[in-house]
Amino acid sequence: MAFELPKMLLIFGIALIIPVLTAPADGEQSMVVSSTAPTTPKESEKEGKPVENAPSVPQIYQMHVKSNINNRFAHTTVTSRVRNFGDKAQEAVFSIVLPESGFISGFIMEINGKNYTAYVKEKEEAKRDYDKAVASGLGAAHVAVSARDSSRFTVSVNIEPEAKAAFYLTYEQLLKRQDSHYEQVINIHPGQPVKDLNVEVLISESRKIVDLKAPPLRSGNEIGTDKPELDPRADITIHNDTAAIVTFSPNLERQKELAHVLGTKEEQGLSGQFVVQYDVERDPSGGEVLVQDGYFVHFFAPTDLKPLPKQVVFVLDTSGSMWGQKIEQLKQAMLNILDQLNEHDTLNLVEFNSNTKVWNIHDQEQSVWYPHKNTFYYYNQGSDNQQPVVTLENATFPRAYPANADNIKKAKDAIAALKSDGSTAMFGALQVALRLVELERTQPSESDSIKRQPIVIFLTDGQPTDLSTDEIITQITEFNSEAKKSAIFALAFGDGADKDFLQKLALRNSGFSRVIYEGGDASLQLQGFYRQISSPLLSDVTFKYEPTTTSLTKTNFPIHFGGSEIVVAGFCGTRFPTPIIDGIGIGGPISLKPVVTNTVSNMERLWAYMSINQLLEKKEASDADKEKLKKQALELALKYNFVTPVSSLVVVKPNDTSAVDTEEAKQGVGGLPGLPLAGGAGAPYGAFASFAGPPAAFAPASAILHARPSLGATYRPILTTYMTTAKPKSPLEMLMDALPWLNAILDNGFIKAPQGSYKLGLNETISEKVTCPKTPFDQEGHCALLHECPQVHSKLQTSTNFFDHFCILKDEFAGICCPN
Repeated sequence: MAFELPKMLLIFGIALIIPVLTAPADGEQSMVVSSTAPTTPKESEKEGKPVENAPSVPQIYQMHVKSNINNRFAHTTVTSRVRNFGDKAQEAVFSIVLPESGFISGFIMEINGKNYTAYVKEKEEAKRDYDKAVASGLGAAHVAVSARDSSRFTVSVNIEPEAKAAFYLTYEQLLKRQDSHYEQVINIHPGQPVKDLNVEVLISESRKIVDLKAPPLRSGNEIGTDKPELDPRADITIHNDTAAIVTFSPNLERQKELAHVLGTKEEQGLSGQFVVQYDVERDPSGGEVLVQDGYFVHFFAPTDLKPLPKQVVFVLDTSGSMWGQKIEQLKQAMLNILDQLNEHDTLNLVEFNSNTKVWNIHDQEQSVWYPHKNTFYYYNQGSDNQQPVVTLENATFPRAYPANADNIKKAKDAIAALKSDGSTAMFGALQVALRLVELERTQPSESDSIKRQPIVIFLTDGQPTDLSTDEIITQITEFNSEAKKSAIFALAFGDGADKDFLQKLALRNSGFSRVIYEGGDASLQLQGFYRQISSPLLSDVTFKYEPTTTSLTKTNFPIHFGGSEIVVAGFCGTRFPTPIIDGIGIGGPISLKPVVTNTVSNMERLWAYMSINQLLEKKEASDADKEKLKKQALELALKYNFVTPVSSLVVVKPNDTSAVDTEEAKQGVGGLPGLPLAGGAGAPYGAFASFAGPPAAFAPASAILHARPSLGATYRPILTTYMTTAKPKSPLEMLMDALPWLNAILDNGFIKAPQGSYKLGLNETISEKVTCPKTPFDQEGHCALLHECPQVHSKLQTSTNFFDHFCILKDEFAGICCPN
């Protein structure tokens, strides 16, 4: 019998990620629609007909994704329809991993024939609504997260017996051009085969569409060679030169075939990324300006320019934490990157640990250390082994080497000789890199008159040990001027790197940052990043518009790289803009003029999207005016109904729970007891049995917002909201209660052990058995994650006790020798 559920107010802060923080392929966007657990529907099951042995969870009987791309601006709607075939109320979960550049702009739930429409509010106002709802006795939850906390949106709702529910989520994004094409990536992971699964991408451009294709599906976890057996068999319909539709509609059998090739269980359905790639014909010089209702967007990607010669300064972390797989992957990537240098390029090879070393590739023994020689450890001025101090001014650093075949071979020999040890003195390494740039500008070779674009590539996997991050940012930004002036591109290698620091450092110094994920494809990620910056076409690029043009987005760009695109937007009123683009090319100063045309696309909305993104980026990089920038971004977000880091999504839905609690789970603490992670792939309740109460403690309705590492997304902390009848503690809090000393050695989900930093792994279940010699009970045992061996907790009174029985799982997780 149907019954009316009281309403519950949910306020979600959906986090959006600044594009400069993504991994090498910014286009690696993804979407997920999931149920709470994997099940297999029978072919005979019709959407409207219950069957015997009804599934234990609601079934997704339809999943449709429709993406309308108009002049690179994508408006995507995900629709998921589910039905509860059971004889009691059950929970249905709708989950989306948003593209990192996407803003949610609409969400509707349809339950029992009623629509519940979300709306956008300023975060503080949304919080007041929450407090008011609680005071009036309504169940409420409020989640307001920062820009880098999460990119996953999940909401769950109870569905009555034999009832249906539908979810509609819309988000918008500007596709980024990279490697000479645009890419729309849709990650499909319903957690079960879906009878009616359909993805439709409609493309409408102002210029001729070229190179349109749907390459083989991807796993979404690692990049590598395309597999022909993962051909999506997409239907590509070309309507005319500027319009096309790409459709992907695998039936149940095909979904199972693809799941098998992708390495997932067939009963969990398709779990992979559907990709559409294309480009457009280019104006050879100044690009194109599209105007609509007084707003314009200027797309700039010239094709008739030759690359600038460049001086590449490789600054590579070889501290102790780079030991093992990471240093080998770095070497492998560098060997390939060196082969990509052009004949007129030059290179400097710099490594840093406790000190900085500038390699002499002709005579490695003559390489120069700064500020101290031949030591990996902190310098002790009072020691008997005091080394002479090398200063930037008196050091005779090796000069940049021409990228000819002989020097490339010698540079590869130097790369092969890299070893990891010592601490992480970043400040000195960056000073040296900029000094090398200065030397080439102020002391040019008489036999080489080529002017080169300097590029500093700075890679690290850890935290600085010489100065604080704020001191490094401030002092390097001041130091990076005049003849030393260079763009700095920062690479955060793995989870131990300070991504916020590296982002701010790069933004302040005319570059951008990327995350390189630890994994088998790390070398490919590094090579992919280098490809993005390997072909500078123009430097000091400035877009000039009439004084009457207002509300302009960013108009000055230090470097324009081949294969990418610069986009500028603004308001021109009734007058067409007539911009001029100035820059410095291979032949010196150059001025370009674009083609200006009218369009029917919504340029105002694209302008607002770009303006918000750039205001948030400025806010992250700035030490001043943060409140002003936040206010400006908020005003635009509310006006155009975008969910951003400064605004929240308010969702009204039915709920029968009397109390709600929110809790932030840090990196490494994923999922909920009793609920799998999105897609049905998470750990079962038993994996958390040592910490959580029984499943009954969790009420039937919940709202979850959490992140999972994915290619193109920074690995972020997980934020989870769920309904409870009491206030349970998180697995991490329970573990801290049992082991109070853990807090002193835990840093952002990593345990700092004498052997290095290892993941705590609260959201992991490792099945392999690794024997260890001695448990805290003086017997042989097996290595287990700390939360999976509660029987030894009473024996671990200090961190020393823990380290006495410490072991390592899969080369990345901290373990304890646990009794068999």
